[in-house]
Amino acid sequence: MKRETDVRRETKETKIAISLNIDGTGNYKIDTPIGFLNHMLECFCKHGSFDMNMQAEGDTQVDQHHLIEDCGIVLGQAFDRALAGRQGINRAGFFVYPMDDALSLAAVDFSGRPYLQYEARFEQQYRGSMDLALIEDFFHALTVHARANIVVRVTHGRSDHHKAESTFKALAKAMRMACEKDPRNPGQVPSTKGVI
Repeated sequence: MKRETDVRRETKETKIAISLNIDGTGNYKIDTPIGFLNHMLECFCKHGSFDMNMQAEGDTQVDQHHLIEDCGIVLGQAFDRALAGRQGINRAGFFVYPMDDALSLAAVDFSGRPYLQYEARFEQQYRGSMDLALIEDFFHALTVHARANIVVRVTHGRSDHHKAESTFKALAKAMRMACEKDPRNPGQVPSTKGVI
């Protein structure tokens, strides 16, 4: 069964379309008006081996918040739909990602119970044109709509670019591990409850 989906979201503030294949090879085409966000999502796809096309536009003349948060919403919905009933997956994954001066850790549990633990400090507000404070909003939206428990922490770093990028790479690796099929329990829901 293919684990892929298309999701669209259109509001008065944003218009976003995404296609996601969890079992990809890291091919991507990301098109948003925020260059640094494009870079983060490209890193996410490449390091998670997720195939993804995303086209997004929004009222960035007002603020970046609507667009960045809604991109997280749509990506979370895409993972939730592509994983369907979550049968046969590892369910949980983790990764510690070193990137030059930076070190980030991420853990994910596709538990059906969304909760985000996020800890990162940046020296500057912007990297390129992107407001780095909105990374937390992106991850929160992803967490809620993927129905996952996600932990993202930056433990070390000098460069804000490296700190931000390492969080997306660490999360991608953790999500890939959690999404991988468990050969010992094919088709089984990974929960004592029998459902997620």
